[in-house]
Amino acid sequence: MPGRIAWLRNAALALVAVGAAATAKAECGAGAYGTGEDAFVVLGAPGATPAAGQRYLFPDGRRGSTADAGAPVTCRDGVATVAAADGVAQQWPRIALRETDAIFDSAATPLAGQLVEPAGPPDPTRPLVVMVHGSESTAAIGSVYGYMLAAQGVSVFVYDKRGTGASGGTYTQNFELLAEDAAAALEQARALAAGRFGRAGFFGGSQGGWVAPLAATRAPADFVAIGFGLVVSPIEEDRAQLLEEARRMGLAAEEMAQAERLSDATAELVRTHFVRGYKALEAVRREIGDAPWAATIAGEYSGDMLRMSDADLRRIGRARFDNLELIWDYDAKAALAKLDVPLLWVLAEDDREAPIERTRAVLAELAGAGQPIDVYLFPDTDHGMMEYRESADGSRTGTRITDGYLRLLADWIKRDVQGPYGRGVKL
Repeated sequence: MPGRIAWLRNAALALVAVGAAATAKAECGAGAYGTGEDAFVVLGAPGATPAAGQRYLFPDGRRGSTADAGAPVTCRDGVATVAAADGVAQQWPRIALRETDAIFDSAATPLAGQLVEPAGPPDPTRPLVVMVHGSESTAAIGSVYGYMLAAQGVSVFVYDKRGTGASGGTYTQNFELLAEDAAAALEQARALAAGRFGRAGFFGGSQGGWVAPLAATRAPADFVAIGFGLVVSPIEEDRAQLLEEARRMGLAAEEMAQAERLSDATAELVRTHFVRGYKALEAVRREIGDAPWAATIAGEYSGDMLRMSDADLRRIGRARFDNLELIWDYDAKAALAKLDVPLLWVLAEDDREAPIERTRAVLAELAGAGQPIDVYLFPDTDHGMMEYRESADGSRTGTRITDGYLRLLADWIKRDVQGPYGRGVKL
């Protein structure tokens, strides 16, 4: 085992070095470009080919790729060219940031991280935040979100989730293990930024809303910020999505009851790791029959299970749906109740992937019990704080991150909330 860990550590270090060399040769490295507090854009790591472009993100939420037709920003030779509202192109140089690479261990696994700090004299009052992953399986180092906070005066530690990027280990969605990783990341970040930070805590988006609060029960965090996360279990998330879809379809009361029974059956399957629940689900299948809505209803997993045969589900169901060590009935409220540090929770009002009704109620309950929780709601936004266009068939296309969200995160972490923040409302 020690030899394997050493090999993984060396491999991770090599990957970090290769990535740094590739960035150095690129026309524009990942980072922030601009001339002032509001006049800046952040660029992600260059794509595999020049045609792939680089992800860009403005503080007002405009986003896309530099390779997109009509993109408002391009970058060459370390200078970003940005189209202004009046049509006049502006040249924005790269903003100086201090970047420190690191390899740290968590649960006998080497993880790759990077500390990104605003340049200038050391500031012992600057906040430090660890970015906690959502469910994505892509590398975090070089992504736009860390640079977005750093460009607004926050020191940021990003790390590649286990099994992704330059980190070792196997990709998982086990909240307990991921919380261990996040806690280890905070310890590493504190060591790297010693003498150059004040408060230190976590930010988690989406699935990070489960992981970051749990990590804060294991590490001396000073705050936790969450974007579009849930205070319900993955089973409850599936149920909420399923019933929300049923309502949008205009299903009758008996059909709604069938959708609820479908949720009950699939919940038993995942809760028992596919030991029990088959007979109940088969009964629901027969009851629903060939109803038109059965062909499209989804949830997180219930729709797919409904459309599988009993034989197929028994044969490959667990391998397909239960292969990431997800804690299906995770008690998110219990983890939050243990925290006594300031908590920010930002909700997307029209979130279809993570419906907010139950989460909003639990947050109100905890706040009423005296926990220091600030809750903000942004209207007309879906998961990821995305504004969207909705087609006639009800499908949505994300257009941009809603204005105000990115500034709210930075200001709240800096304890400098002034607002307003776009159309966001503090609840």
